Amino acid sequence: MRRLGVAALCALLLVPAAGAAPKTKLTKEKATAIFLANPKIAAWLRHYPPKTRTTDASYNAQFGNWTIKVWTSVDKVGEVATGRVQDATGSVTEAWTGPQVAWKMARGYKGAFGGKEINSLPVWLGLCAAFLIGLADFRRPLSVRNLDLLVLLSFSVSLWYFNKGHVFTSVPLVYPALIYLLGRMVWSVRRGTGLSESRPVWPIWLLAAATVFLAGFRIGLNVENSNVIDVGYSGVVGAQRITQGEAPYGNFPVEDSLKACGPADEDGEIRDRIQTNGRCESANPQGDTYGPVAYEAYLPGYWFFGWSGKWDDLPAAHFASVVFDVLCMLGLALVGLRFGGFRLAVTLAFAWVAWPFTQYVSSSNTNDALPPLFLIWGFWLVTSAFARGVFSALAGWTKFAPLLVAPLWASYPDSLARPREKAVFVGAFLAATAAAFSILLLEPSPLHAAHVFYDRTIKFQIPRDSPFSIWDWKQYGAGYPDLHLVQRVLQVLLVIGAVAVYFVPRRKTARQLAALTAALLIGFELVLTHWFYLYLPWFFPFVALVVLTAEHAPVAEEVPVPREHDPRALVAAG
Repeated sequence: MRRLGVAALCALLLVPAAGAAPKTKLTKEKATAIFLANPKIAAWLRHYPPKTRTTDASYNAQFGNWTIKVWTSVDKVGEVATGRVQDATGSVTEAWTGPQVAWKMARGYKGAFGGKEINSLPVWLGLCAAFLIGLADFRRPLSVRNLDLLVLLSFSVSLWYFNKGHVFTSVPLVYPALIYLLGRMVWSVRRGTGLSESRPVWPIWLLAAATVFLAGFRIGLNVENSNVIDVGYSGVVGAQRITQGEAPYGNFPVEDSLKACGPADEDGEIRDRIQTNGRCESANPQGDTYGPVAYEAYLPGYWFFGWSGKWDDLPAAHFASVVFDVLCMLGLALVGLRFGGFRLAVTLAFAWVAWPFTQYVSSSNTNDALPPLFLIWGFWLVTSAFARGVFSALAGWTKFAPLLVAPLWASYPDSLARPREKAVFVGAFLAATAAAFSILLLEPSPLHAAHVFYDRTIKFQIPRDSPFSIWDWKQYGAGYPDLHLVQRVLQVLLVIGAVAVYFVPRRKTARQLAALTAALLIGFELVLTHWFYLYLPWFFPFVALVVLTAEHAPVAEEVPVPREHDPRALVAAG
């Protein structure tokens, strides 16, 4: 017994005391010095004098690394760098600066948006080649049409830098293309041209076969190799909340002060929490920031596939994205069939399936195909004031930007004529709006639910900061100018323009309506603080319609000729 007591005592002496600091190879000071010496970190910190900096380092025994953080007091910028140093090797495994500190989507994680396949060079460049080869006018290589197609593909250069984590390079590259397309749409309106079938490039059967093949390829890509980002996840959560009898706003799963039901990640964050409904759900606290239609559109997907409560594969989101994508393609085919015949129908459908950014949306499984979807189908029924009102409302109450086109669509075809049609448009718009917002009646107090809606959407979106436009770079110091005043002026001009196009031109052709719709949506994206590549398909269908249709002078109205001067009457009188 005495020997057992001595052995137990020795064992206790060899076991470290509970809560004792873990043994590390690096000290806090050494890990910090290694991190600050990293070329990327050192280059960025040159913008901030050493006397203004403070640092902190913490060790994570589970992952065996140090997390380093750097702050500056310059212009109240705050945290300017963060990263990790592996304790065993002393190597810097992560180094994030500027916008990459707070925005993980700015770090260039491979496949973060859409998965690895759509971002791979073979797939992306293959779609670019199909788009250009299928739609270019090879008989006139220097034509405006070919330039338009190249500009539409030029966003790929910006995306390439974004995928590398070079935000300050990727963002400015977007604006020349957006400005060109805006000017191109306005120019096409001033030309006063009508809309006709596009010039033949390839045999129609070949383009139709390519469209079918690419459509199938896109569906397979979505199902087999894509991911669901927070936007698509929010649609499924919102649909579940509506089905359970509550409005999405203020009822999304959160992660603060709730019991954990999942592990912590490397940053110490625990996403899975027991929510107030008693379910273990993955948090998405800002997912209720979209219009009501963005959640109602996911109801069929949720009813078919359900939701486990976790941010898993989310088949309901995949289903919804595929349906949205196919409906956009079919809608464009109908638009083409109505305004240009079978060839234009196939050409527009092919343009949608071949342009890589529409697949970028599908592979990311977001709701960004919804605004163009409703606008496409509304344009197909453009001669119906009721349809224009309904579809413009549905598009607007998805992601708000399409609300800008409502005055324009109300003015078609003559802004100063047909007052009865204007009344029908307004009535249809209000009826669709009421139907979309009927989910607020699920709450005990609809007035309070409306207030929560405003707080969670418009109030959140307007002052939102973001590194994904040039307008908000002042927040990072580093010599970037404050462009907020310029942005406000342009935003005011955009609103004035949205009102002005109701009156000018007074009479609008369908092609002019498409061009002005695209111009307003492009203008919105130009002045938007939080811009992203997923928004490009918003305006693409209408740019494609203008670019891929031949220009011709509109047919002049016939002037009545007095019978006595009509040659046909004279001949008849013989």
